Amino acid sequence: MTLFEITPEPLSADAVIARLADPANGAVVTFVGVVRGETDGRAVRYLEYEAYPEMAEETLRQVGREVQERWPTIREVAIHHRVGRLEVGETAVVIALSAAHRPEMFDALHYAIDRLKEIVLIWKKEVWADGIEWRSESGSPMPGSFPYLDTESH
Repeated sequence: MTLFEITPEPLSADAVIARLADPANGAVVTFVGVVRGETDGRAVRYLEYEAYPEMAEETLRQVGREVQERWPTIREVAIHHRVGRLEVGETAVVIALSAAHRPEMFDALHYAIDRLKEIVLIWKKEVWADGIEWRSESGSPMPGSFPYLDTESH
């Protein structure tokens, strides 16, 4: 397991946290993003995430570097994002940071989440009971895309 990973396999927050295990760490903070059952008042059936793994992993590493440059007390950063079909309740992303002490860790975690959504090239297809829409990781519709009815699954 690497610190920065795009994978079709189910994610384990415990496995990511274990990757940061070090006796010098006194604190580990995590963010676990899961597929929620509703978006903009519409029931979600499932999501499909797509990415170019090598490119996405490089931008995950960039996020990690930025976090450590802004908050030098952060010892390690791990970011894992899942691709493929994810059902409601499944883990889509795990971000973990480690440090000797906790000050600034929550600000750094917030920054990491926001930067991931800003720069990492991951796309998701939201599948609802009444339609489908491709979105960027930031949540905005993909340029030139529009919601359309899912006529194949009815």
